[in-house]
Amino acid sequence: MSILTISGRTAMAEALIEQPIHMAWGVGEATWDNVTPPPEDVNAVTLLSEVGRRAVFEKRFVIPNNDGDIVVPNGRFSFSDIPTRNAYFSFKLDFGDAADKIIRELAVYTNTETDIALPPGQKYFLPADLAVPGILLLLENITPVFRNAATRETFEFVVTL
Repeated sequence: MSILTISGRTAMAEALIEQPIHMAWGVGEATWDNVTPPPEDVNAVTLLSEVGRRAVFEKRFVIPNNDGDIVVPNGRFSFSDIPTRNAYFSFKLDFGDAADKIIRELAVYTNTETDIALPPGQKYFLPADLAVPGILLLLENITPVFRNAATRETFEFVVTL
């Protein structure tokens, strides 16, 4: 039987970190508001109702560390200067991003391509701005986040291969 080694997983994380990475968010279903969010569908390729996406703010390698400053649902981590099988992604949304929406679903995409006619340096994109939506890497249904222009959301993810 073949296995995927730690060095192989590290190589996959290195390849992933070199790709364009975006976080998408969506409104999901209003029926989720009064219940625990439904389980994510492992076969999903899109959000149910995407409202926009933002380019990654920071992407780095991390290592598990019980005293680490990076705290995500799957553990605590610290940054690593050498490649590991753990890829960290941070997204900082601006005040006006989807400021009138209720966010119930998040996704991390790799290989998103945006319309070449958009201004250079643009970081937030509406669904109509996408030439190629990319590949859905991570999906999370969340308790509702009521957006408004007075808050700036930050999301962090660690993908362990």
